[in-house]
Amino acid sequence: MQPELGSKAIHAPSTPPQLVRVSESLCQNLSQFKDLMKEYRKLDDSVTMRMNRNLAQFRDIDRHRSGRSGSPQLQDEACLHFWKELVANWENRTEIVKYCVGVVDVSMEAKRQALVGQDPKLDENRRTASSLYTDEVKRNQMRNELTVEAIIRQRSLDAFKSRCKFFEPPISDTRSRHWWDSVHADR
Repeated sequence: MQPELGSKAIHAPSTPPQLVRVSESLCQNLSQFKDLMKEYRKLDDSVTMRMNRNLAQFRDIDRHRSGRSGSPQLQDEACLHFWKELVANWENRTEIVKYCVGVVDVSMEAKRQALVGQDPKLDENRRTASSLYTDEVKRNQMRNELTVEAIIRQRSLDAFKSRCKFFEPPISDTRSRHWWDSVHADR
C-alpha cells in the first residue's frame, strides 16, 4: 500500500497508535523492546510534518464552522491538541521503559538469591551468574532509554515551539504542566 502524499496526506486522519500489550517476555527480549520504542518514537520523529497536518485539519474545521478561516483560537486549539498527543506518547514510552526495567530488576534479584551461598564453580551457578550479568547489561541499556527520551522530548519541544511560539499548557492541566516544566528543566 502506498502512503498518502501531498494534500491527501494532510487531510488524511492520523494513524492511531497501535495498542501494544507489554509483557514480561517483551521486556526480556532487548531487540523487541528497542523495536517497540522505535515504533513509539515515530510521532516525535515526524513532529514537524504532523504539526503541519494538524494545523491544516484545524483550519479546515474552522473554515467549515465559520465560513472564514484564520480565527485566533484556531492556532491555540491546534497546538493544545498536538501537545496532548505528544504528552500521551511521552507518558506511554516512559511507562514502558520503567515497567521493563522493573521486570529485569525482579529477574536479577531472583538470580542473585539463587546464587547466595552456592558454590560459584558449579556449572549451573556459572550459567545463573552469566544470565545475571546479561540482565545487568539489558537493564542498563533500558535505563539509557530514559536519557534518550529526555533528548527526544527536548527536540520535539523545540519543533513544537517553532510552530506554537506562544503556547503554554493551561495551569489547570497538571499532567501537561508537569511535562512542560520537566522538559524546560532539562535545558
